[in-house]
Amino acid sequence: MGLNILIVDDSPIMRSMIKRILNLSGLDIGEMRFAGNGDEGLAVMNAHWVDLVVADLNMPVMDGFEMISRMRGDEVLRNIPVIVVSTEGSGTKIGKLRGMGVTGIVHKPFSPEEILKAVNEVVYEAANEN
Repeated sequence: MGLNILIVDDSPIMRSMIKRILNLSGLDIGEMRFAGNGDEGLAVMNAHWVDLVVADLNMPVMDGFEMISRMRGDEVLRNIPVIVVSTEGSGTKIGKLRGMGVTGIVHKPFSPEEILKAVNEVVYEAANEN
């Protein structure tokens, strides 16, 4: 059974780039869904099964911090692993993300290998928990 992934980023180009990297990764991908901000991301998660969220932080309407905070406060969504892909590099904000249970952080600009490493770590960790 493939990994259902939600990519949340306000840039269609960034969503497309991450999708392409994941499609070429050799990972067993189920469905990939997309959202342009945190509010849309939460709506997708409430309507469809998601195994992993790859999200930006700086987005209009609802940013990634708020989306992750709401996920962690929701009984159904709280345990979905999140990988943040962002230009954000502040140690304070990175610490806040870690405290929110963010599994991986990839800084933009990134290489395909950085995305795949973060995703593989999440998949490996989830497999070892079961």
